[in-house]
Amino acid sequence: MSDLLEQRLNTIRSQDGTAFHGLRTGSVKESLRVAPDGYLSTTAHPQGLGSALTNAYITTDFAEALLEFVTPAFAAADDTLAFLSDVHQFTMQRLEGDLLWNASMPCLIGDEHAITLARYGTSNVARMKTIYRRGLSHRYGRAMQTIAGVHFNFSLPDSFWPLYQHVLGETGDLQGFRSAAYLGLARNFRRFGWLVLYLFGASPAMCKSFLGDRPSALAEFDSDTLFEPYATSLRMSDLGYSSNAQSKLNISLNNLDEYVRDLSSAIMTSHAPYEAIGVRVGGQWRQLNSNILQIENEYYSSIRPKQVAMSGERPTSALERGGVEYVEIRSLDINPFEPIGISRDQAHYMHALLIYCLLEDSPPVDATALAEMAENHVLVAHSGRAPALERNRNGRPGYLQDWANEIHRGVLKVAETLDDDGALLASCRKMQQRIDDSEACPSARLLGEMRESGQGFNRYVLSLAEQHAEHFASLAPIDTDTLATLKAEVAQSVHRQKEIEANTTESFEEYLDAYYQTG
Repeated sequence: MSDLLEQRLNTIRSQDGTAFHGLRTGSVKESLRVAPDGYLSTTAHPQGLGSALTNAYITTDFAEALLEFVTPAFAAADDTLAFLSDVHQFTMQRLEGDLLWNASMPCLIGDEHAITLARYGTSNVARMKTIYRRGLSHRYGRAMQTIAGVHFNFSLPDSFWPLYQHVLGETGDLQGFRSAAYLGLARNFRRFGWLVLYLFGASPAMCKSFLGDRPSALAEFDSDTLFEPYATSLRMSDLGYSSNAQSKLNISLNNLDEYVRDLSSAIMTSHAPYEAIGVRVGGQWRQLNSNILQIENEYYSSIRPKQVAMSGERPTSALERGGVEYVEIRSLDINPFEPIGISRDQAHYMHALLIYCLLEDSPPVDATALAEMAENHVLVAHSGRAPALERNRNGRPGYLQDWANEIHRGVLKVAETLDDDGALLASCRKMQQRIDDSEACPSARLLGEMRESGQGFNRYVLSLAEQHAEHFASLAPIDTDTLATLKAEVAQSVHRQKEIEANTTESFEEYLDAYYQTG
């Protein structure tokens, strides 16, 4: 923990003891629908969940069988998790025989070409979403797009920013200051984010069907399962979310103008291998374009600066208009031992870690530093629990455990400062056991329970899915107001989709041109 962090915390606390009150967190959790035999479900999106295009709380991601649960932003982590639980319970009652696969690496997949792309209807916006996903399938393969995770959205209250600007002795435009501070947080999360993989990674194994006929250097756990003995998160390794084209991108997080410039350039720069795929072949759209990125959301990153976009507005245009409003963390594996995929302790630790990333010194990052961060990330994903593991820090080697303890001390200091009832600090203190003993990490627990049960990855995770189904069936009825909200959203989402389709007048080509030209 640096003196700078402690100084900033103490100054903020002395000037306003409630400065951090009103922090808001939200969550997006993905889950595959699976048949009772453990294979990916081939059924359509359940009608009882409404329109996947317009339902604010229950939608789909890449595949028709890849559900996405979205919470509003809440001031208390417990409220976020409670809503996420309600959405799971509501969904389970409408799954028509399927189960929810509560792991990041996918279930049994037969022919990956049989994975059905998500369907959203006949409107232009629906067509764009499906064509974008078709492009992903051509570029990366359909199996990779069935990997699932938990996204953690985080923002500070509006009242915090004038105080923080004063504490730092800076003047000028408050929106610009806020954006710069969030980008400083993002740079530090790229520096320190490997710790999230170590503490919360839960994907050290995978079904062989994920790789299909591709060769692998992974070890065999059994006839159906591949694994790495010290892995934390194969989902976040080069075996999971990876792209040769994107590996060459250096999207700057040093300031907002550079971030928008670099991301926009990737959307406008053609890439020869994607040109070979073709954009429209035989009258069918294969992808939205042949550029490095079809749209901004294709960019794989452990953290994204975000601004709520207006209808039809591109994410980069939204950032230019309103600056950074919140950050989206994308490196959390699904916790297979929690029915909703994330625990209270995880949410609390992420809360404190992100404040640490905000307040700690965050110098600009060049290409060399970005490469080092990426190397550390992949190293921990593959071998994070290896004894005496070393990684580079500013070009110098050192033990991972030493750096983890240093970061953790800073996180504990933040938790002590922010804590009102002891819960935040208690959650953060629990993580010390994982730093001291890698066998306490969820990735080690998963492998240990697979061995103890004599089950490979698929059979074991399927048994957890069955247990979680029983858990949601045993819960008390959803609160009347929340249930009414979820039911109303189902009905209204269907109505909204019909309205969008009825009001679609321009051609798809015109719609797409307007999207890229005006954002």
